[in-house]
Amino acid sequence: MTALLEIDHLSVNYGAIQAVRDLSLRVEEGEVVTLIGANGAGKTTTLRAVSRLLRPREGSVRFAGRDVTRAAPDEVVRLGIAQSPEGRQVLARQSVEDNLELGAYVRGDRAGVQDDIRRMYERFPRLGERRHQLAGTLSGGEQQMLAIARALMSRPKLLLLDEPSLGLAPIIVLEIFNIIRELNEQGVTILLVEQNAKLAMNSSHRTYVLEAGQVTFSGASAELVSDERVLKAYLGG
Repeated sequence: MTALLEIDHLSVNYGAIQAVRDLSLRVEEGEVVTLIGANGAGKTTTLRAVSRLLRPREGSVRFAGRDVTRAAPDEVVRLGIAQSPEGRQVLARQSVEDNLELGAYVRGDRAGVQDDIRRMYERFPRLGERRHQLAGTLSGGEQQMLAIARALMSRPKLLLLDEPSLGLAPIIVLEIFNIIRELNEQGVTILLVEQNAKLAMNSSHRTYVLEAGQVTFSGASAELVSDERVLKAYLGG
């Protein structure tokens, strides 16, 4: 059976530094899969290689059975991959609504885009209340909601989430993860990079543990969350 996302023997360099080495993973349709590991383990690099913001040195990335290793970033978005980046990276001097419209830049169905914006306001009521507000004036949690909503505007089959809890208060983190679970229940497949390893594992089906750009452990999240090796290395056990 073909996975929605298949990464095989991926290696990515930043100049002379090898950030990811011989990494392989799969994401099945309908799953939430999480990547955990220390800073510098290669998690964000992996996401950026999938979304084609970085060019792999070796290996391949296949999406829905199609080789996208050398595809242009906008082509990858058209095929159904969208990324909510680390640090949110909303367009601070544009309104909430402008940010959402820009998330749909690959689409030509104007009426459908407007319908989806209305749906985003229903899903994220605070964004609806602030639709004309400059994105840079939103709180951190609201900016994270906007980053996720903007990514959803391209109607992705696969959503890449990079550190969605970064810098947020615990109560907002729980709200964001409730949103992640709801999106998955509604059919969105998610590849998640998250510093809060325990929360990520409790919110996902499977986990890959990265160390120095390589997968060191992988398996069902419910099993790995109680694995002694993972507990000691990443969960403070």
